[in-house]
Amino acid sequence: MSATLVLFYLLGAACLLGGLGVVASRRVIHCALFLLLSLVSVAGLYLLLSADFLALVQVLIYGGAVTIVLLFALMLTRVTDLTTRLDNPQKPLALVAALALFLILVATVAFTPWGPQAPERVELVALGRSLFSQWAVPFEIASVVLLVALIGALVIARPEEDQ
Repeated sequence: MSATLVLFYLLGAACLLGGLGVVASRRVIHCALFLLLSLVSVAGLYLLLSADFLALVQVLIYGGAVTIVLLFALMLTRVTDLTTRLDNPQKPLALVAALALFLILVATVAFTPWGPQAPERVELVALGRSLFSQWAVPFEIASVVLLVALIGALVIARPEEDQ
């Protein structure tokens, strides 16, 4: 067994454990940290696939920015407003839906003809031109949406006049 294969299994296990931690954890801060573990593990898998740019974007945008915005939103919202228990009676339906999705994914992986394919190399200059010409507006829209979410969390967390 090669070192690359061992690293792949370790990163895959860390990614799965992070995802399970997000779903199973009771505390929201722990969920955010498990999400960070899962996202960084995916970045490691990208590195194993020699996709250095995707790994960098995964760590910077998802691992860094999205997780930090999530943590800021959690820290700035009022916890005292949640007096009821956050348990949902639709758990059996969610379990059936998750099991169905899992079976569809397993069937897709099992019946897809996997064969060796030559990796398509994209030059970094062409990628940069595409990002700053064709995809500049969607990135700006995403940044505005994240900024509005952060401002909304600040407005919600602001104490009221009578307090």
